[in-house]
Amino acid sequence: MKEIEVRTQSKEAMEDITSKVIEEISSSGIQTGMCSVYVPHTTAGVTINENADPSVMEDILMTLQKIVPDSLPYRHSEGNSPAHVKASLIGSSVNVLIDKGRLSLGTWQGIIFCEFDGPRNRRVIVNAFSF
Repeated sequence: MKEIEVRTQSKEAMEDITSKVIEEISSSGIQTGMCSVYVPHTTAGVTINENADPSVMEDILMTLQKIVPDSLPYRHSEGNSPAHVKASLIGSSVNVLIDKGRLSLGTWQGIIFCEFDGPRNRRVIVNAFSF
């Protein structure tokens, strides 16, 4: 298992961490297997989506803000309930197959870290294993 550190700069952000995950896969030497990417935080998540056009990530954040508005009468006393809900909707992990030492992502796909309660220093756990 390896850890990637992510420093977010704003309350909500989506950051492409694909190259960092690729570095971990390359150093593992695994040729055929699986890579699990896990975010151990309750107000952040990880997803696989387009990483070629940054407007896709902006659209995802905009949509999440509309479906999980800050203005609802949340009961959680810390004031970050929308971040918890968004993290639950996105999810805390993704799995990607490894083939010939490379992640089996589609042409436009990337692994995207999702921040909903920043700015913060975050951890992402990468675990690769062979079949």
